[in-house]
Amino acid sequence: MLGALAVVIISLFMVIGITFLKGGAVLLEKPDLVVTPPGSRYLLGGDGGFLHAVLGSIYMVLPATACAAVMALGIALYLQSDYAGEHVAEIIRAVLDVLWGTPSIVYGIFVFAIIVYLQQRASLLAGIVALTLLELPVITRYADEAVQMVPRQLKESTYSMGGTRWETAKVVSRYALPGVTAGILIGLGRGIGDAASVIFTSGAGGTMPGGLFSTTTALPVMIFQQASSCYPSVREQAYAAACILILAVFALNVTSRLVAGYLSRYVPGGR
Repeated sequence: MLGALAVVIISLFMVIGITFLKGGAVLLEKPDLVVTPPGSRYLLGGDGGFLHAVLGSIYMVLPATACAAVMALGIALYLQSDYAGEHVAEIIRAVLDVLWGTPSIVYGIFVFAIIVYLQQRASLLAGIVALTLLELPVITRYADEAVQMVPRQLKESTYSMGGTRWETAKVVSRYALPGVTAGILIGLGRGIGDAASVIFTSGAGGTMPGGLFSTTTALPVMIFQQASSCYPSVREQAYAAACILILAVFALNVTSRLVAGYLSRYVPGGR
């Protein structure tokens, strides 16, 4: 067990260390890469930065996470005994577990097939749909576990005071808010770091995001493009972009723990 733990920790620190060592050097030399739009020959060794990819990731991930969070909370509440039967709830949970383990490229191909059927092209909207499908099972399972942790006595007390199922659901949601919030931030982290689901749906151009129906590049997709370039200067910048991506995912994970801990203070029995 200790040996397995050592392998995992050493591998993790090697990946992060090499990325920060090489990416940090590029960012120190060219700190404006993050806030500079790409030039016309950016992926061919030209001037410019990767602001388009940073904005593309933000424009895709935030709406997708919001949509997935709303649907996830509704599904999590429906899975409780107040609404769905035990057999139905177990089937839905099993399906969510399968969807959680489904490779992200499957979601991308699924949305890409819809795009082809509708005779449309890759766009920001298609990327949002793909990321929503990707994040939905993750956030739903977190929300479901959080709702299941709500004491049965709390719901019974609400019903005994004449509360409706809708009013009881609002009370349960407030109690489960720390776990739901943590799930939302974890889903956000998975969405912002995924490339396979958006490379076929949002596109991989070198232009700034222009609208819902325009091609938009995400940060992981741009890293893939840079890392496979034949120009050394472009490959070096892939480490800089990867460094920014790792920092974003790390910040989201830390934030999820801090927010969950802060919100739990307003829950009976919380910290």
